[in-house]
Formats: sequence, structure tokens, C-alpha cells
Amino acid sequence: QVQLVESGGGLVQAGGSLRLSCVASGRTFSNYAMGWFRQAPGKEREFVAAINWRGSSTDSVKGRFAISRDNAKNTVYLQMSSLKPEDTAVYYCAQYPGVLNIGSPNYWGQGTQVTVSS
Repeated sequence: QVQLVESGGGLVQAGGSLRLSCVASGRTFSNYAMGWFRQAPGKEREFVAAINWRGSSTDSVKGRFAISRDNAKNTVYLQMSSLKPEDTAVYYCAQYPGVLNIGSPNYWGQGTQVTVSS
């Protein structure tokens, strides 16, 4: 059974930084692409960033967020900087069905709240 456990969310002032972590278990971590998504109140869940098995990444928040992974620790990270109030959302870790971040993830974490105050 795949489990994804996020941590690192919290309350931060605008302009600040946070690093989210997600520890995965249940199958060989290095064989799967990983991603981060977020959902703000009243909005649909949206893609934030993804990283494939080789460490190549894509992201929707250019220049402020960066995704990385440590296969030895079964962990994916999301480093967020220059945070804005509009970044406030529940952030979800996700695992894709294969080595590439293609299609939709098939496993999700429980989410971690990030709140950015102005």
C-alpha cells in the first residue's frame, strides 16, 4: 500500500519561504515520478511541480518554487520562496504511475496547509 506523508506547511508572511517534504512508502520510490499540487479555497486542484525518476522537473511557478527528490530518503521536496498570499492553499504530494510525470497521479497524500499572510 502506497503512503505519502507531507510535512512542512504552516503560516508564513508574504515574502517568506517554506520547504515542504513528502515521504513515500509502499513501493520503490526511485521508479516513480512525483509531483506537488495545490488547492485553494473555492478553487480546483492545480498542478504546481513534478519531477521524473531522473530528476528532471517541470513547474508552474517559475523562479519561486523548486521541486527536488532524494531517492535515498524516499522523499520529495518543494522549496517555496518569495511566497505570496495567493499561494495560500492545501498542498498535496502525489505519485505518478510510472517514471515520467505523464497523465494523472494515482496516489495522493493527505495534504499540508500553507497560509501566507500579507
